[in-house]
Amino acid sequence: MDIATIVGTLLGVSLILIAILTQGSLLTFWSLSSILVVVGGIIAATMINYPLSQIISVMKVVKIAFKGDHERPIELIEKLVVMAQKARREGLLALDNEIEDIEDDFLKRGIQLIVDGTDPELVRNIMETEIEMMEERHKSGAGILDAMGVSAPAFGMLGTLIGLILMLKRINDPAALGPGMALALITTFYGSILANLIFLPIAGKLKLRSREETLNKEIMIEGILSIQAGENPRIVSEKMKAFLNPLDKELLDRKREEGMSREA
Repeated sequence: MDIATIVGTLLGVSLILIAILTQGSLLTFWSLSSILVVVGGIIAATMINYPLSQIISVMKVVKIAFKGDHERPIELIEKLVVMAQKARREGLLALDNEIEDIEDDFLKRGIQLIVDGTDPELVRNIMETEIEMMEERHKSGAGILDAMGVSAPAFGMLGTLIGLILMLKRINDPAALGPGMALALITTFYGSILANLIFLPIAGKLKLRSREETLNKEIMIEGILSIQAGENPRIVSEKMKAFLNPLDKELLDRKREEGMSREA
C-alpha cells in the first residue's frame, strides 16, 4: 500500500475534524439536504459526461493510487541485466525457463515474444501499443476524477444558492437568518472537501502512477530488444540507465561497483 496516500487522506480528514471539534460540534456541519445536492449532483454530472462502463471501471483504476508495491526502475534494470547475462551465455532459448517466474505480465509477454523469435520491430510495435492503451485507461480514470473534482465546488455553490433563496423567503424572521446562512454554506464546505481532499489529489496520484508505470514499461522494451539483439550486458544496462534521473543513475552505478568489488 502507498503509505503517503493513506496517511495524507487520514491526516487531512483528522485535522479538519479536530478543527471543528475545538470550536463546536460535528452536528453543526451535518446536513442531509446538502449531501443530497453535492453528492447527488456530482454523480449525476459524471453519469452525463461519461459512459456507465467507464464510471464503473474507474474504481479499479483508483486502486492504483493506493498501491505502493510497484517495481522501482533500478530493480527492473538489475533484473533485465541478469537476463541479458544468461541470454549472452546460453542463448535466448535459455530464457524460456525464466518466463514462469516473471510476475509482471508485460515483461513476461515481451520475453516470450523474443524467445519465440518474433521480429524486433514487431515486438516493439506490440509492446508500445500496449503502453498506449494502458495510458488511455489511466487517462480516462484520472479524467473522471478531475471532472468530479471540478463539479464538486460547483454543486456546493449551487446548494448554497438554494439555501440562500429559501432563507430569503423567511427574511421577515430575523431568528432564522443565522441558522439559514450556516446551512446554506455547508454545501460549499462539502464541495470543497470532496474536491480538494479526495477527487483532485487522487487524480494527481493516478497521473503520477501512470507516468511511473509507463517509464518501467519503456525500460522493459529497451532491455528486451537489447537482449534479443545479443548486446553486451553492460551496454544493455547503459541503454536502460538513460531513462533514470541522476540520483538513480548514481545509485545504480554504486550498486554495480559494490557487486564488482564483492566478486573480486
